[in-house]
Amino acid sequence: MKQRKAQLERKSKETEIKAELNMDGRGRTDIHTRIGLLDHMLELFAFHGYFDLTLEVKEADLAIDIHHTNEDIGIVLGKIFKKALGAKEGIRRFGSAFVPMESTLGHTVVDISGRGYFTLRMGEAGTAFPPIKEREGYSIKHLEHFLESLAHGLGATLQVKIMNPDEDLHTNMETVFKSLGMALDQATRIDPRREGMVPSTKGIID
Repeated sequence: MKQRKAQLERKSKETEIKAELNMDGRGRTDIHTRIGLLDHMLELFAFHGYFDLTLEVKEADLAIDIHHTNEDIGIVLGKIFKKALGAKEGIRRFGSAFVPMESTLGHTVVDISGRGYFTLRMGEAGTAFPPIKEREGYSIKHLEHFLESLAHGLGATLQVKIMNPDEDLHTNMETVFKSLGMALDQATRIDPRREGMVPSTKGIID
């Protein structure tokens, strides 16, 4: 099987980020985003997705806030997966995974469709849940911005649901990043029944 590896460097006025990816790895990581909580979550994502991932934020405007850095990491992560996938021949395209952590349950569904779309749902309709506290300056809004950037960078529909959200942000995020890694692993696996074929009736996924 052709090795699905990629390198990417993205530089803007706000950030400079370098990344390397082996999609068919063992979950090895070397991650330095300068956002401690995000480092931990990306390690979980890569470990449970069996992705070897190196990611370094070389320059950042963290003196202002984490917004641009967080968002740009999502863009780079999405783009490097898209680059490693190439024409997407033979992939399963769809993935879905549930991950529990105590009473909280995260569910992530992925469709590598070529169209970037993201949605996050919290709890059940009409059901109240406790306010979710920020952690190390990170919030649910930062999680949304990160995942939306990833979805658009990759060109994938990404639907995430956190059932029975916990007041601890770490708990919620852990169910999301683990289930995201597992779902993306499913979606990017080669299906021998479609070897050499793009998984779309259109014959192409942009």
